[in-house]
Amino acid sequence: MTYKLVLRESHKDDLVIDVNGVEIGGEKVVIIAGPCSVESLDQILEVAREVKRLGAHMLRGGAFKPRTSPYSFQGLGEEGLKFLSIAREETGLPIVTEVMDPRDIPLVSKYADVLQVGARNMQNFTLLKELGRINKPVLLKRGFSASIDEWLGAAEYILVGGNNKVILCERGIRTFETHTRFTLSVVSIPFVKKLSYLPVIADPSHATGRRDLVIPAAKASVAAGADGLLVEVHPNPDQALSDGPQSLTTKEFGELVREVRRIAEAVGRSL
Repeated sequence: MTYKLVLRESHKDDLVIDVNGVEIGGEKVVIIAGPCSVESLDQILEVAREVKRLGAHMLRGGAFKPRTSPYSFQGLGEEGLKFLSIAREETGLPIVTEVMDPRDIPLVSKYADVLQVGARNMQNFTLLKELGRINKPVLLKRGFSASIDEWLGAAEYILVGGNNKVILCERGIRTFETHTRFTLSVVSIPFVKKLSYLPVIADPSHATGRRDLVIPAAKASVAAGADGLLVEVHPNPDQALSDGPQSLTTKEFGELVREVRRIAEAVGRSL
């Protein structure tokens, strides 16, 4: 056993994490929506206004982007964080954004309400240890080749440091399947919730890599017990600087909210 603090035996009740009034892990299913990358102030403001109007509870957007190719758009850095902060001021939506380097934690913490650890950094143990020393929620994505034990072990690194405000995110794993970007492990959601008291959300955008599959995957995740969804939304996905094929239009996001609300109500929850 490589972990113990994440187990239910160490914490009687499900953990509910309050993020500026938004509770993750409670009765409500939380929807975190926004573009993969912050591209400009106008872009993030447009998306923030629309997702707020349509029912999102929090805003996501990348300022530092880990990309497979060094020639791909890497994000706007602190300028992107400032744009996210402006969007929060206008809409009231708390911000989720990724941190990649331990040296950037103070900077990202200055602007973000939740710090995200991406799939590629799930076992960046230096980063995890430093995040254990801060007093802010951490959204920990499952690595695309990570077992459930390795995922929970990564969470343990953060908890050992004293920070138990960890949100686990199932975002799809790599299998032999080639028709989707990854394979959404829906069964991992109820399994991890049985093992651990930490809230678990799902990322149907990265799991499928296909716009037409995001809504069905989101519905399946909520039906399986996910406490929330992390969804990519862009005003013009075909022009997006990253992850356009899996990004919903604002119209499609509105449909996702309507469909997910029905599923949530069917399993005794709400949006």
